[in-house]
Amino acid sequence: MKSYIKVWILISIIGFSCGKQLDLLPQEDVDESVVLTSDANVKRALNGAYDGMSSEYLYGGNILLYAELLGSDEELRWAGTYNQPDEIWLKDILPTNSFITNTWLDAYEVINIANNILSAIDIVNEADRDRIKGEALFIRGSLFFELVKLYAKPYSAGNTAVNPGIPLVLLPTRGIDESSFVARSSVEDVYTQAINDLSEAENLLPVSNGIYANKVAAAAQLSRIFLQKSDYVAARDAADRGIGYGGFELASPYAKAFNSGRVLDADAVSTLSEGVFQIAVSAQDGSNSMHLYWSITMYGARAGDVVVQNKHLDLYDPADERLSLFYQGGGNAVGSGPFRSGKWRLQYSNLSIIRLSELFLTRAEANFREGTSVGATPLADINLIRAEHGGLPELSTLTLDDILLERKLELAHEGQAVHDRKRLKLNTDNFAFDADEMVLPVPLREVIANPMLVQNPGYGG
Repeated sequence: MKSYIKVWILISIIGFSCGKQLDLLPQEDVDESVVLTSDANVKRALNGAYDGMSSEYLYGGNILLYAELLGSDEELRWAGTYNQPDEIWLKDILPTNSFITNTWLDAYEVINIANNILSAIDIVNEADRDRIKGEALFIRGSLFFELVKLYAKPYSAGNTAVNPGIPLVLLPTRGIDESSFVARSSVEDVYTQAINDLSEAENLLPVSNGIYANKVAAAAQLSRIFLQKSDYVAARDAADRGIGYGGFELASPYAKAFNSGRVLDADAVSTLSEGVFQIAVSAQDGSNSMHLYWSITMYGARAGDVVVQNKHLDLYDPADERLSLFYQGGGNAVGSGPFRSGKWRLQYSNLSIIRLSELFLTRAEANFREGTSVGATPLADINLIRAEHGGLPELSTLTLDDILLERKLELAHEGQAVHDRKRLKLNTDNFAFDADEMVLPVPLREVIANPMLVQNPGYGG
């Protein structure tokens, strides 16, 4: 059985290694004196952190949606009626936008849970202590990274020691007073903290950890961070470690990497084999806002808010099997109408945050840029992805443009669009990669509440 991380949303009971079961209350209703007084309750708090991390405004879909809408570059169109995503797509965002406000609030709520767990780590049974600490650090480091990518200037903009990042809250918030007002740390400091958290997590976590964070997931996140920094040696090595830990395989055919869960027709699949970091959604629990906005009424979604434009479809070789995953549909019918991404067709399916194929692509790019062949040659890694997922013939030679195109096609609409464009310093929809409009505003309510917070340029005081 594959050992991959699935974040299951738990609302009633969960069993731990001691064999007992605990009634779960909503995390915000659990008194700190209860949470921090026993091994079992610290573990219960950790499940609350996983639950929060999988909310619709975080890894339940919206942070992926923001990245695709910001990085659309006329390859996507927002056709829905909701103003909040429309503002993001148009790069005309109000600081009162409820979506970006809820993402900020949910992220810091989960970070606070992680901080409480870390502060009580000595209470945890010694046999489990490293693993619990590693999971809490994985959660905190991942969310610091997601926030700094969205709410701050990109690392590629330079001035990282000066540009405001996000507040680095490293201690539990147990009451609101003047000490609760935290200023924004620099972009550099936030990246350093995320790297420290995830590096320690990778060291502490086991290779196999059931449905929870493991070494592979931590190494995969680190490979993303180092790639955003253009630290190709570190990105290459982290990706290579993630591949080397094992426990995963490339889905074949490509469609098997998506839409696991409830089977609606013969084209749907029921297993996932390459998601090294996933959010699981079932009929009982879970958020899947990528399905909600990308799919159509026939599959239980809205009426198809995100439209895939011909500019994107024209990038594929007609023989590329990945092209066949797109479908035309609107309302309760398929076969005609705008094109949709088939990756998010079903609601009760796992949201892959990082797939194994991304590690091969990162390793290939980093090796190519460094003139190295750690793990494999760049050509071998690219040909592997082309064959397994595209059904395409091998290349005999390779350029950087080939690698970047392969990455774009393979990871299309999975939440990487704007981040890749920013690190490569590509303009998007006539906006410069480091334009003020390409950065989300700090939520207005937070700027008002916290006198230490500085708003992003272009959004007023």
